Amino acid sequence: EVQLQASGGGLVQAGGSLRLSCAASGFTFDDYVMGWFRQAPGKEREGVSFIRISDGSTYSVDSLEGRFKISSDNAQNTVYLQMYDLKPEDSGVYYCGRCFWRPLSQLRTSEGYDYWGQGTQVTVSS
Repeated sequence: EVQLQASGGGLVQAGGSLRLSCAASGFTFDDYVMGWFRQAPGKEREGVSFIRISDGSTYSVDSLEGRFKISSDNAQNTVYLQMYDLKPEDSGVYYCGRCFWRPLSQLRTSEGYDYWGQGTQVTVSS
């Protein structure tokens, strides 16, 4: 059974940092791209950062480059999202998902991701 378990969210002040984790099980980790998405109330789910597990290639949306860093521990089948200098607009529910490799423009959209974690809430206070 495929499972993605997201954790690490919480309440943090603006300028603070958080590290999210997504523990994966039930599938061959190396075969996939893992992505982090976020969704604020009343807004669509948006792609944040992505990693191709097989070679460690990473991609982040331009607006978050430098503040958000995705990584993986393949021995633990876990993907991380390290977030720095958090801003109130970063608040939302963060989800991890898996998909097969596709062009970056398609990685950013939630279509094509077949499994999602349950989400972890990030709240950044001003």
